[in-house]
Formats: sequence, C-alpha cells, structure tokens
Amino acid sequence: MLSCATLDTVYALRRNELRQMIKYIHSQAGKQVNVGQQLFLSVLNVITNMLWGGTVKGDERAGVGAEFRKVITEITGFLGMPNLSDFYPGLARFDLQGIQKKSKVLAQRFDAIFEKMIEQRRLNDIRSESKDFLQFLLQLKGQGDARTPLTMTHIKALLMDMVVGGSDTTSNTVEFALAEMMNKPEVLRKVQEEVDRVVGKNRVVEESDIPNLPYLYAVMKEQLRLHPALPLLVPHCPSETCIVGGYTIPKGARVFINVWAIHRDPSIWENPSDFRPERFIDSKWDYSGNDFNYFPFGSGRRICAGTAMAERMFMFSLASLVHSFDWKTADGDNIDLAEKFGIVLKKKTPLVAIPTPRLSDASLYT
Repeated sequence: MLSCATLDTVYALRRNELRQMIKYIHSQAGKQVNVGQQLFLSVLNVITNMLWGGTVKGDERAGVGAEFRKVITEITGFLGMPNLSDFYPGLARFDLQGIQKKSKVLAQRFDAIFEKMIEQRRLNDIRSESKDFLQFLLQLKGQGDARTPLTMTHIKALLMDMVVGGSDTTSNTVEFALAEMMNKPEVLRKVQEEVDRVVGKNRVVEESDIPNLPYLYAVMKEQLRLHPALPLLVPHCPSETCIVGGYTIPKGARVFINVWAIHRDPSIWENPSDFRPERFIDSKWDYSGNDFNYFPFGSGRRICAGTAMAERMFMFSLASLVHSFDWKTADGDNIDLAEKFGIVLKKKTPLVAIPTPRLSDASLYT
C-alpha cells in the first residue's frame, strides 16, 4: 500500500483532497481558519480512501473529521501517558489512573467504525474490479494460512495503525512548518518565490513540481529536525537481554529514543533552537536512518513504513498552501510555537490564521 508505485497510482486522490481543502480555505478568505484541522481532514480522507474508499465530504467534513481527530488525539495521549502500572506491575490490576478503562472505550469507538467499513466492503464490493487495502486483507483472510492466520482482530489493528499513525502526524508536521515560516517571513518569502518561479501564478501546484523545489525540501528537513512527529520514536522492545553503549538493556524492556533531544544537541547542530532551512541546503543530512544525529523517521527494521507517503503529503500540502495564499494572524503577533509533548508532537495552541488569495484567477481555486 505504501510503496512508491502504489502511491503514484493514487496521485489523483491526493490531488483531489488537496484541491478540496484549498477550495474551502478560499471560501474563508479574510476569515480565521484552523489550519491544522483542515490539514487533518485532507490527510484523513487520503488515508481512508486508500484503506477502504471512505471519505468525509461536504457538511460532514468538519463534524466527522473533528470527532475522528478527537479520538485519535485521546488515543495517542494515553499511549504516551506515564502509567504507574509500568513501574509497579503489582498495581496493574487496580488501573489506578483509569488508563486501561478509558483506552478500552476509545478502542470500542474505533472498532465500531472499522466494523461498519468491513461490513460495507463485504456487501457492496464483491464485484468491484478495483482493490483497496481492506479488500486485499479480506481476501488474505479468506484464503487462510495455517501457519500465520489473519483474523478480523488483526485486520482492524492494521487499519487502526494506518489511520492513527498517518493522519495526525502528517497534519501536525505541516502545521508546525507553516507556523515556523509565518514567524520567519524571510523564509516564507523564499519558499513563495521558489514556487512562483517553478509554477507561476497562472496554474496550481502539481506533485510533479515538487522535485524542482529544493528550498521547500530543506524546510521540510528543518521542520522534522526541530519538531519530529514522534519525539520519542516508536518504542522498542528487545527480545533478548543485550548491551548497548555499555548499558545492559533487559529482555522485554520498553526503550524510548529521544530523537527530539538529539536533534537539538548543540554539539551537533549550530544554533539548534533556530528554524534555519539553509542548514540543509546541499548538506549530507537525509532521513534514511543511517546517521544517528538526524533520523526523524527512525532507523533500521523499525523505520517508519510511511516515509514516502509523509514526504509527498507534506511537500504537496505546504507548497499548495503557500502558493495559493498569503498568511497572517488576526493580531499580527508572532505565533506561539510551544509544543504539547507526547507520543505524537503537536502545537500546544492550534494554528489559526487568515488566508489571502494570491493566484491570478479565482477559477484556480475551484
């Protein structure tokens, strides 16, 4: 599903969702827009369409999307919440903080959504020639495998991983990047000049334009350095006791890698707290995971499976937003970039900004 070849085939889907977002923002020109919420809805629609063909349209967009985002935010919040039971296993059965109880309620809400999608697939798409991810999984389950059977629980867990892992992380990352650029007008100006030079103002950005936007690419890398989507990466758990850097890591221990701190280490990065995309122009840094000074997507076998998808959605979304609109805050003050720390990093205060159209023809926004 996340291979480059597959992502190429669903470009029209990404483009359609981005154009819907730009159209909505254009309708709100001169008014305050919750940028993160609109980004979340677009990414959510792309992912759910790839998974099972579902989408949030029209008047449903704000309501259903906001509810989905609320559930995902609560789930990721519980995943990152310190739990007394982890430190004192004997207390686990008491669930003193109510984390287990509340998590089960959220899981049931997700389960109901997935049950509905699965049932619709079974009833409506038996004769469909096109195959989405859910159809493929149902086919595998039907074929059966005695050694590694695929159950309905496995299918729903995979769907949940894809929705939770892909939607909030990508939208938060783009929201942070736009906020950083609005606080650094010279960076925003450079990005807009680059996009105007490549695209012009008489047509819209296409994904094929992205390879010709090196400065925007540097903005993405710098954003991932300062505000990695998963500041502690995905937890690791060794299957055997091992020694790493002189430290004994017991079998079954939960290991977190603080990539947020590594990316702000003054012994590695000059002025590490500054948002300065220029540091990535013609630099050696990439996010392949081969350099442990910069690895926002992780490394090795546990590196993020959705890196290619995240890169395309980030570049395409941000290029479209800054190409189509100028952005400002209602009071003209700098944006608060305080972070809300957790398994998923997000802005403590949502980015609410006022868009002003900058393309030559209003028809380009339809």
